Amino acid sequence: MSFKYPIFCKSIPALTLGALLVLSLVCACSSSTERIFKETRNSMYTVVSITVVSRTEDQAKRAINASFVELDRVAALLNFYSDTSEISLINRQAGEKPARVSKDTLDIIEKAIYVSEETEGAFDVTVGPLVKLWDLKNEVIPDAKSIEEKRQIVGYKNIVVDRDASTVFLKVKGAQIDLGGIIKGYAVDQVVEVLHQNGIRSGVIAVGGEVRSLGKKPDGESWTVGVQNPRQKGPDDQVIATIELSDKALSTSGDYIRFFERDGVRYHHLLDPKTGSPSRQCGSATIIADDNTTTDGFSKLFILGPEKGLLVAKKLGFDVLYIDCNGRIIMSDGFKNKIKMLRKQQGDV
Repeated sequence: MSFKYPIFCKSIPALTLGALLVLSLVCACSSSTERIFKETRNSMYTVVSITVVSRTEDQAKRAINASFVELDRVAALLNFYSDTSEISLINRQAGEKPARVSKDTLDIIEKAIYVSEETEGAFDVTVGPLVKLWDLKNEVIPDAKSIEEKRQIVGYKNIVVDRDASTVFLKVKGAQIDLGGIIKGYAVDQVVEVLHQNGIRSGVIAVGGEVRSLGKKPDGESWTVGVQNPRQKGPDDQVIATIELSDKALSTSGDYIRFFERDGVRYHHLLDPKTGSPSRQCGSATIIADDNTTTDGFSKLFILGPEKGLLVAKKLGFDVLYIDCNGRIIMSDGFKNKIKMLRKQQGDV
């Protein structure tokens, strides 16, 4: 794909990226030679937009191209569905022998185990057998017996990580690690390092529902991110709020991203490991923290719901915003200073 030329002293139309909208990027006209450069491609199984602030097009192009190369590397390494990934190697050898893996794989699995522990298993990286059972694309609803059979082999405590030997072992045969709930956030964090290595200190990375802001825009303003309405009824209510971000990570998980409906019931991809079925606790959960591996993993507080999720967020020191199935907004205190509501939702608290 050809490189898009810089956007200078003009706005970029809002771009839908999974759960979030990266809103217009406005560069105030001034004597500064810094400009905004932006590229949008398909990567990591979703739409990816990388925006950087740079003095030269060459530097921006190098940084953005290197970032997409890194995204492709991470995707190939950790892909649940690829036979050649390290995750598939671990899964094939489950119950038999440990798999020798790279530092990336060790790092992300250890982070996933940490998130699993702090959410009391609401996020569980071994949910793979259930993920394959629920075929959302073909609108397959598995029977209760099949769900229970697969649920019995789900459990993050069956993962054994040996740092010294660089191995990961699944103790139960048939168990499967699926990093889909945290891989995009991890990939964003790797892209931040790539941009820094290429001299970029300001910009926005958006990978599906993962957003990372670096520094500020050339006019000194923070980057603006929109939170999507999980029950959008038309083009006028797509964005319900905006958030100003600078050097922060933000992730949203929602039941409106991958789903189908049957007989008035919504079946989506956010499975509760304890029931083996889609969680019914809310419409979306948005997390703000310092890195995207954290926000991506903990956005699965969606599964716990507002009451328990707010307690976890408070304990760990990050902010969370819930939109429940009726459109009611519930947020941590820290979120109230960061968000601008565009329209009042039912029962805001």
